[in-house]
Amino acid sequence: MSLLRAMVLGLTQGLSEFLPISSSGHLLLVPWLFGWRDFAGPGGKDLEKAFDVALHVGTSVAVLAYFRKDLVQLARAGLRSARRRAAETAEERLFWLLVLSAVPGVITGALLDGFITEHLGAEWLIGLMLVVFGGVLLLADRQSADRPQGEFAPRDALLMGVAQAVALQPGVSRSGVTMSMARWRRFDRNATARLSFLMSIPITGGAVAYKVGKLFLLDGGIPRGFGGAFAVGILTSGVSGFAAVALLLKLLRTRTFTPFVVYRVVAGVAVVGLAASTLR
Repeated sequence: MSLLRAMVLGLTQGLSEFLPISSSGHLLLVPWLFGWRDFAGPGGKDLEKAFDVALHVGTSVAVLAYFRKDLVQLARAGLRSARRRAAETAEERLFWLLVLSAVPGVITGALLDGFITEHLGAEWLIGLMLVVFGGVLLLADRQSADRPQGEFAPRDALLMGVAQAVALQPGVSRSGVTMSMARWRRFDRNATARLSFLMSIPITGGAVAYKVGKLFLLDGGIPRGFGGAFAVGILTSGVSGFAAVALLLKLLRTRTFTPFVVYRVVAGVAVVGLAASTLR
């Protein structure tokens, strides 16, 4: 894999992980559109999974860095709550609600990971999901909403967690579908984005930790000759991911999700059309 391709995929992951446009879908579509075959041949699937882990390391570091102050406070609150076996403050409750929100995704991923990887990555299906869940985001964003982050409750955590599990299907978008659910639950846009980003930390961080451990303990680590590409991918996804979080939080103070909806629909229709044609 060339360093340029690693950089392109790193940018793709960094931007699409936090913007509501589906990182898993874009990571499958970009090589397909350009005809890249870096992961073809024997061992290609394992190499592709390893590189995917590397890109998620970058975006996980990005969200940890952006919310570092919040996370320190939440971690302290969680420890206090665990010692007392009770959640008394808003931060303590938020800590356990974020843990709760990860449960549906963990269960779904454990049960269906192989099926999703093998059967749900068709390009036409990704394009269809971009369009369908773009419409869901548009409808959700039109709801009148004024609930702040402080009103986040167990029912909200479970519903947004179920939505997060649906995003295991490429093209749905983890951030997009959790933000849609948050808007249906009448959270304001700033709370919607912050809750979605904070929810990504336990489930994505846990998945990355597991996969990194598996990569180095069972699969022999980074494949020989790919160290430079992996480093570039991690760095690029981390920097672009940090920028995407900052950009979206700034935009949502004054704007709607409409530009992302338009992008999803146009991109989705184009992908479905291209997949059905002989051009590709």
